[in-house]
Amino acid sequence: QVQLVESGGGLVQTGGSLRLSCAASGRNVNTYNMGWFRQSPGKGREIVAAVGWNGYNLYYADSVEDRFTISRDNAKNMVYLQMNSLKPEDTAVYYCAAHGGVTIETSVGAYNYWGQGTQVTVSS
Repeated sequence: QVQLVESGGGLVQTGGSLRLSCAASGRNVNTYNMGWFRQSPGKGREIVAAVGWNGYNLYYADSVEDRFTISRDNAKNMVYLQMNSLKPEDTAVYYCAAHGGVTIETSVGAYNYWGQGTQVTVSS
């Protein structure tokens, strides 16, 4: 069983930055591949970024590439999402998720464990 707790969301102006954190706990949590997803009102949950268990395999959605950076610190059981140059369309609830598969995944259904989410609001 893996528990995930997100933090770091808030209100920011267009062009600003936020850093989301995900605290992971549970047995062998450092062997899990991790992802950040987001969901805005009326839309489905979508992948933002993913990182492999060793921190080297990375994935970014086209909409955030070159603006967001995902990273993990296995010594602290933490996963981060640094978000720069934020836009109003980045407004959403952001979720941290984990799965124990072999490779990083981008689909919601591949992830076994989810956090409660943290709200990010970007004002224009």
